[in-house]
Amino acid sequence: MSKITRRRIGITRRRIGITRRRIGSRKNERRIFKGVIHVRASYNNTIVTVTDIRGQAVSWSSAGACGFKGKKRGTAFAAQTAVENVIGTLMDQGMKRADVLISGPGSGRDTALRTIRKSGIILNYVRDVTPMPHNGCRPPKKRRL
Repeated sequence: MSKITRRRIGITRRRIGITRRRIGSRKNERRIFKGVIHVRASYNNTIVTVTDIRGQAVSWSSAGACGFKGKKRGTAFAAQTAVENVIGTLMDQGMKRADVLISGPGSGRDTALRTIRKSGIILNYVRDVTPMPHNGCRPPKKRRL
């Protein structure tokens, strides 16, 4: 490309409002002081997601993402490791207060909450949001032998 062509391209870009900007990661720029920690503890895995007040995900981790495989993902120690992993990134972003929503019947529930309490984040409330049926679906008909 010659100089004249380059110069013309630059002029047209400026005219329509396109500028060259450096695209960098925004992860460390965002400061979050209050958020919601969602803990989903199933029998097979524990997933921890942190959102801001509006519900936009800030950080997440799970027992599987921490390197546990198979049956070990459902253990209490795996849940503790997942929570520690998330809280490390939260402290870097400056989170001080949080609400905790715990869901599911898994063995990682109590350990996850205990780890969050030890971390030094001030908890506003802890709520159990496990879905409970109000006599839900109709069961299959009885077997006749």
